[in-house]
Amino acid sequence: MARLKELYKNDVAPALMKKFAYKSPMQIPKLDKIVVNVGTGDAKDNSKVIDTVIGEISMITGQKAVPTYAKKSVANFKLRQGMKIGVKVTLRGDRMYEFMDRLFNFALPRVRDFKGINPNAFDGRGNYSLGLKEQLIFPEIEYDKIEKIRGMDIAFVTTANTDEEARELLTLMGAPFAK
Repeated sequence: MARLKELYKNDVAPALMKKFAYKSPMQIPKLDKIVVNVGTGDAKDNSKVIDTVIGEISMITGQKAVPTYAKKSVANFKLRQGMKIGVKVTLRGDRMYEFMDRLFNFALPRVRDFKGINPNAFDGRGNYSLGLKEQLIFPEIEYDKIEKIRGMDIAFVTTANTDEEARELLTLMGAPFAK
């Protein structure tokens, strides 16, 4: 469970301190949180969809997911303000490291023709976003019990100030960036 946490403390932090020549250990970037988000467009027609997705995401992350609600009404999408339209979960601490370990070492290698994750998906402030096309790559999900294949967005929020620092942090923690 704490394998990545120990890796950060013993190997990653000293390497970052040396590479970027920080004057204080408090300047070393670290992973703050991971946010997993699933948007369900068909939830407006069938309210049971949200419960199913909450169950799946809770199994994958090990933490109870919460529904997200529409902020505005959009007539073209038949969407009313306050309708449940998605699910999200914010991971911190040990659960965050556990999820990150399973994502990088078990789930992503199961993607067909996997060559690595996009190294350019940083936002300019040291945060990284990753989109997955299906939830089936996680070993916790049973193929027979899936109603519909859904994608998800995973955001890695770091305390890094630049994309270069965040890229180095995630690389040292085992992120399989494409070459």
